[in-house]
Amino acid sequence: MATSPISDELATTGRRRAVLAKLPRMYRPDGSAIRVLLVDDEVVLTSLVSLALAYEGWTVDVAHDGASALQSYRAERPDVVVLDIMLPDTDGVSLLRQLRELEDSSPTLFLTARDSVDDRIIGLTAGGDDYMTKPFSLEELVARLRGLLRRSMMTTSDEDSRIIVGDLLLDEASYEVNRGGDPIQLTTTEFELLRYFMRNPRRVLSRAQILDRVWNYDFAGKASIVDLYVSYLRKKIDANRPSMIHTVRGVGYVLRPAE
Repeated sequence: MATSPISDELATTGRRRAVLAKLPRMYRPDGSAIRVLLVDDEVVLTSLVSLALAYEGWTVDVAHDGASALQSYRAERPDVVVLDIMLPDTDGVSLLRQLRELEDSSPTLFLTARDSVDDRIIGLTAGGDDYMTKPFSLEELVARLRGLLRRSMMTTSDEDSRIIVGDLLLDEASYEVNRGGDPIQLTTTEFELLRYFMRNPRRVLSRAQILDRVWNYDFAGKASIVDLYVSYLRKKIDANRPSMIHTVRGVGYVLRPAE
């Protein structure tokens, strides 16, 4: 009977939770979950790795061959890719080259049963950012992925509780906001709206995007709720100061540092 490539003691739920409890959560810059594309034809392995990454709060898309991986990548652009070098219909190196042709910049970690220096060099020179050989521990895999995400500068974590845009500061841990050193009192919804703006500075956000992110569901055409709360926020953030929240007519809103 084939054995799992992952150490048995590291696959236990209790120990996994104990280890992860000590680590700060990581998120996309907009506060949403990290998305991982996991490509490997071993079902047991993908199940265990998916479980470990789910404990991180990450979303995992699994593909067991190259064709499915390409389809999944096009549909859900991942933040990081875990890619086996040997796949049923292609090899990981060729697949990664196809992803790069799609202007993919997602950091990639290769998995392989091979352990030769030549294979490692091929994987890394083909555009991979890291390399692990089977068997491996779940803790090390997660640690490697966290390192790749940090270096990609595309994530934030629970340790980074302060968001700063210009002279505006928001502390996610203490729920405090100030501009130019002056404290600003916000309601819960106003705070969430400002946090979304500050995690996406200079990015124009549509009313639909704001509804989905701040209110978590579609108000069935009640986009006016966004306009109402933006007006509340402006009165507190921009009152007697250079404006930071701007309207982009026909599109939505954008937050920019004041000139």
